[in-house]
Amino acid sequence: MVLFFTYVLAGLAIAMPVGAITVEMTKQGLKNGFMHGWAVGLGGMTIDLVLIVALYLGLASILQLPFIQIPMWLIGAIFLFLIGYDSIKNADKDITLAGEKPTKSISSSFRNGFLVAISPGNIVFWLSVFGAVLSNTYNAAEPTSFLIIAAGVLTGILLHDIGLLTIVATTRKVMSRSIIKGFSVIAGLVLIGFSGYFVYQFFTVIIDMM
Repeated sequence: MVLFFTYVLAGLAIAMPVGAITVEMTKQGLKNGFMHGWAVGLGGMTIDLVLIVALYLGLASILQLPFIQIPMWLIGAIFLFLIGYDSIKNADKDITLAGEKPTKSISSSFRNGFLVAISPGNIVFWLSVFGAVLSNTYNAAEPTSFLIIAAGVLTGILLHDIGLLTIVATTRKVMSRSIIKGFSVIAGLVLIGFSGYFVYQFFTVIIDMM
């Protein structure tokens, strides 16, 4: 149990830095409430779980190959740009104030979280930081420890998401429609900024290979 709770704290630490997932999760939480924001987080955790399985099966090295990462950076940039553009274009749409019923489906919020998480920025982060932790703790003779650590990290991320969205859900009760619209525009610009960074990384990898 000590091992599990140690890595719950590690999961919380991993989830703390503000990234594209956090921005999208907060935006959806403000516009449509707790469940929509959490759906974004669950979409992101789906990719996290897939990466854990990949690490467990020893496939992490394949994802680190330059010819694999190049299309991932470009695809990730396109996904984030489209989500950011949609956030700005529809900033005044799909806003439900406290007490109103959301018109947007939870599945669409889950999809957004999934698409943001599949971007290489998230994957590279996992492989370099979290992947190193799991790889060092993996023992073929004792795979149970690896699974306990992975479960602890995912639990920590889940607790972070719930805590963040509880704050967001409470805050939105005193927000007006115009304030939520403004945040949606800002969130869109941030996501487009991440997209630009991915394009930069795309060209950087290509130049390094030349």
